[in-house]
Amino acid sequence: MTTPTIMRYFEYEHLREPLRTVSAGFAAMAQSIILNIPEGDERDAGLRKLLEAKDCIVRQALDLPKPPEWGSPEQPEGAA
Repeated sequence: MTTPTIMRYFEYEHLREPLRTVSAGFAAMAQSIILNIPEGDERDAGLRKLLEAKDCIVRQALDLPKPPEWGSPEQPEGAA
């Protein structure tokens, strides 16, 4: 069995946290589908819809608060 090309769109190692963790769950689900569901049009459609859902959720996760380690140290209030 070969890995479908769509799996490249589920890669997440290049993402920063928490986007990496959010995306990793979708990659695990896609891998499970590929391993456990027979090939066919409906599986392909399901993987495409899972990819669409992943893209939406990762975009929404961009609005999560940014952990301090992502950017510069926090400045005291009033400092500019």
